[in-house]
Amino acid sequence: MLNDTIVAISTPLASAGIGIIRISGDEALKIISKIFVPKKSMDNRNIVSHTLHYGYIIDPKYNRTLDEVLVSYMLKPNTYTRENIIEINAHGGLIVLQSILSLVLRSGARIAEPGEFTKRAFLNGRIDLSQAEAVMDIIHSKTELALNASVNQLSGNIKNEIEKIKKNLLETIAHIEASIDYPEYDIDELSADQVKEKMEKVATKIKYLISSYDNGKIIREGIKTVIVGKPNVGKSSLLNALLKEQRAIVTDIPGTTRDSLEEYMNIHGIPLKLIDTAGIRLTEDIIEKIGVNRSKELMLNADLILFVIDSSECLTTEDDEIMELISNQKVIILMNKSDLNKKVKKEHLKEHLREMTIIETSALKFEGLDQLQEQIKNMFMIGNIQIDNETVIHNIRHKQSLEKAIESIYNVIESIDNRMPEDCYAIDLHSAYEHLGEITGDHVNDDIIKQIFSQFCLGK
Repeated sequence: MLNDTIVAISTPLASAGIGIIRISGDEALKIISKIFVPKKSMDNRNIVSHTLHYGYIIDPKYNRTLDEVLVSYMLKPNTYTRENIIEINAHGGLIVLQSILSLVLRSGARIAEPGEFTKRAFLNGRIDLSQAEAVMDIIHSKTELALNASVNQLSGNIKNEIEKIKKNLLETIAHIEASIDYPEYDIDELSADQVKEKMEKVATKIKYLISSYDNGKIIREGIKTVIVGKPNVGKSSLLNALLKEQRAIVTDIPGTTRDSLEEYMNIHGIPLKLIDTAGIRLTEDIIEKIGVNRSKELMLNADLILFVIDSSECLTTEDDEIMELISNQKVIILMNKSDLNKKVKKEHLKEHLREMTIIETSALKFEGLDQLQEQIKNMFMIGNIQIDNETVIHNIRHKQSLEKAIESIYNVIESIDNRMPEDCYAIDLHSAYEHLGEITGDHVNDDIIKQIFSQFCLGK
């Protein structure tokens, strides 16, 4: 399939000033010569790379002009995929782009799989796997901080850090194996203490990268914040107040929210993934019961829970049940409807949830929301997160590979402490090296590659 010439629409299918059809492969020049008529005559045998040509896309079968276009010629190897690439810059819009795409397919290309252009860039050695993953992170960035982290990864900061560690391991492996395989030669041997010292330094570097994941996850995915409470306490009103728009339906009827509703907002450049949930209560309504169960599942996987209570009403067994469920998680308690007469005291709440912050709010009058945002900022140290050129791990796959690598490094250190022979811990050194190679793509199986690129959008 890598020998095929592929094509896809690389811009959204919508009315727009421009739309781009991208073609990549050995037959790209041949295909475009069949369907593109330049305004000025040109010799396809002597095309200058990275030039733009004005003309028309014409269906030769019917001698019909499909669009007035600009065609970009980019010749291998200095292209995104390291193959010949043609980009047809047409007018944006569903019909015109689909018409040109169909014509290219009839002329000898096949439709690209999701992410196949970037996959070819990886397989052809232009970028490593971590850089390929950064491409989609850039596309999905929700804040400037997330964008900066992804751009740094695309520029190779993770790749460079991993390669430095791998080089250190490889030098150690080579020394050990040379002394084992060729004892008759006078090779400078590394003592066990020297190997241990080198591995301790490697472990320190890997630990630092792993420790950056918590901040990296927040930067990339946002703080998963679940709004919970019994029905009619003001959860949806709180969501609307934080977003400053009427996103959720609000009524006086308990149980209005039947399913979760997700929206993003920014706090100091960090995305907050707000999830409004169905009110938790005992119910015989089948649909509402599904919503309640989903609310409980979301609570278990939340980074932060906003527990909303109606401070104008006495606490109930439903409130007690929720407090029991969230007792071991990061929680901010919101005493909502504080503009009404209070029937709930903070002291009573602290008996159940001792270490948790309590904030009085009125979603209706937008009171207490600034204090809430400041508290979230302090809880997650948002103001202290800096990116610049710092290497930050924000991909769970990278973290898992680093954790497996450091486990192998610790095994090496343990083997040295137990005075094991060199050939025993050489196995763990190889294992650490391969786990690090999973990040850059040097040691990764086809299934993982397929899974990664299947998450990409078409045309990228």
